Amino acid sequence: MSSKGLLIVFSGPSGAGKDTVLKSLMEREPGVRLSVSATTRGPREGEQDGRDYYFISRERFDQLVAEDKMLEHAEYCGNCYGTPSEPIEAWTQEGCDVILEIEVQGGAQIKKKRPDCVSIFILPPSLEVLEHRLRRRGTDSEEAIQKRLAAAKGEIAQALQYDYVIVNDDLEPAVEQMAEILRSEKQKSIRNKDFIERML
Repeated sequence: MSSKGLLIVFSGPSGAGKDTVLKSLMEREPGVRLSVSATTRGPREGEQDGRDYYFISRERFDQLVAEDKMLEHAEYCGNCYGTPSEPIEAWTQEGCDVILEIEVQGGAQIKKKRPDCVSIFILPPSLEVLEHRLRRRGTDSEEAIQKRLAAAKGEIAQALQYDYVIVNDDLEPAVEQMAEILRSEKQKSIRNKDFIERML
């Protein structure tokens, strides 16, 4: 059967629980890796190169874009952010499943470049629950919360463009659903074409 890992695009609005689901998934699935983005901004206190981001120069970033070595990229507040393709390709060739936790615009770029990717969108059970989670954090002003809620509606509208949706009402079932999606995807005949042809 196929030994190549999956490339997974994972999106959802702020407050849907993306980080919590991914942390739990990676604790129980040792073959899952989280993609590391590249950025031209400087490291913040406590951040490590290669763990939090690949911190690179603008010249190097532009070179990777020109050589088509970025799966997606964007500029935000004067700094560039993107997903280098080489580490992801190396991990998937080793058999690791690589998850890109990414916003919907970047996800659309990746799906265009890599139609073989698996796209998963995580949803809150309701907008009311989403608002409650954002308020419970205690880190945002009322204005910021309203902006996040408005952005969430726009992001949720893109969920229909994804292969799968997971409603994160309860953590354990959400993590199990994600693990099941990965298992099922690996059994698809198109991903096992080489194995089938060898048998013939």
